[in-house]
Amino acid sequence: MLDWILKLDKNTFIYLNSLGSETFDGLWLVITRQTSWIPFFLIILYLIYKKIGLKQSLFLLLFVAILITFSDQITNVFKRGFERQRPCNNPEIMSFIRIVQKRDSYSFFSGHAANTMAVATFLYFIFKNYYKYLGFLFLWPLIFAYSRIYLGLHYPSDILTGFLFGAISGFALFKIYKRLQNKYFPLEV
Repeated sequence: MLDWILKLDKNTFIYLNSLGSETFDGLWLVITRQTSWIPFFLIILYLIYKKIGLKQSLFLLLFVAILITFSDQITNVFKRGFERQRPCNNPEIMSFIRIVQKRDSYSFFSGHAANTMAVATFLYFIFKNYYKYLGFLFLWPLIFAYSRIYLGLHYPSDILTGFLFGAISGFALFKIYKRLQNKYFPLEV
């Protein structure tokens, strides 16, 4: 069964990766860079500040920093534990896949997917009652994570596992945040 899942994962990666073309490589390299998302982050930060004020925004940002640190460190533990080669380093497939970017670190699971999904989930549960179309926030992790497949850096299972871990982490920290926020910084809405 595991062999079948790994084969499906590899074949799905090969298909999704093959959809790319040199014409769009530059775009996906920009998308995968965290600094490219700064305007998006500033808009989110402005909406947070507008809704809850400075003191609560700083409290929330502390939790986002904790969430990203936690997610990133656990991702590294898994990568070192599983030591799964990235697709771009896999000798079975590297000769016929599109490798736009190369990394020597391990693949399972995607830190980009975990971190972005964790933050999106965390923010979604905090602000879902305030912003009607907040579900669009989840486009960020989807686009960001697909860039990792496009570039040849992650298998779909790396992304899906990262999403699952990120969603669980984001929701768990949301619960802790709400408990502490209600105790120390109750919203005055």
